[in-house]
Amino acid sequence: MAGKHLLTLADMARGDLEALLDRAQQFSDGADARGRLAGIAVCTLFFEPSTRTRLSFQRAAQRLGADVLNFDAATSSTTKGETDVDTLRNIEAMGVRGFVIRHREDGAVARLSEVVQPGTKLINAGDGRSQHPTQGLLDMLTIRQAKGDDFSTLKIAIVGDIRHSRVARSDLCALRALGATDVRVCAPESLLPDAQTLQGCTVEADVAKAISGADVVMTLRLQRERMQEGLVSSLEDYHRDYGITTERMKLAKPDAVVMHPGPMNRGIEISDEVADGPQSLILRQVANGVAVRMAVLETALAG
Repeated sequence: MAGKHLLTLADMARGDLEALLDRAQQFSDGADARGRLAGIAVCTLFFEPSTRTRLSFQRAAQRLGADVLNFDAATSSTTKGETDVDTLRNIEAMGVRGFVIRHREDGAVARLSEVVQPGTKLINAGDGRSQHPTQGLLDMLTIRQAKGDDFSTLKIAIVGDIRHSRVARSDLCALRALGATDVRVCAPESLLPDAQTLQGCTVEADVAKAISGADVVMTLRLQRERMQEGLVSSLEDYHRDYGITTERMKLAKPDAVVMHPGPMNRGIEISDEVADGPQSLILRQVANGVAVRMAVLETALAG
């Protein structure tokens, strides 16, 4: 993806994906890249709230020596009716050549990529329920650090609100590209996506079966803000049937690891004991986010 937008992990070649992970690992190990983006302005253009992703991209751009601009939709001219396209073009006219964009609408970042100047690069920081490619990359880096780079030997369980999750879609694209062959997904039927999204996965209705013997257990946030109707009977019932607890983790392999993209709803999709326990890699994911986003920004913008 050198010199290109990063809009999705769908159809990304395994070699390109592994090259990004290799570079991210170098940054995780302390490689110094100060000055790689010196003189390049990067704007975090977020039309939707975010904490981890926004700060992670800002930290990554700073470590590469970029000039970082922060756009906040709540205090911007979009509240006066300015379109997303005009907002981007106005910031671009100030000499900004890198945009990290989060948007509530599916496909919004790809749409914006069609109107920018040739030298401007866009990175999708999450659009609707479509894709979140850098989260997918940091999840793969976290798994690789914990379990090695042979994904074909791993049993991976993804539990939770997959229907509304752009993280799950990016993770599934990346897992397929890296050769994972045993991916189980588990959720209430109302929270499962279409069959095409789940291509190559085993769908388990019983969370115990999904977790049994797993090397990696990835749990997803119940995204109530994206739901148009009540898709679960109650939060208590959801935790009872799908929550990742210490007792349930006993069904996985003894050295299994637990992941969550955040923000966590403690006591709903994951218990405190698991989230803060020795098997949790949740804070490792956050740390890896900076390294992965450094690799992505460098690849897209350093030339």
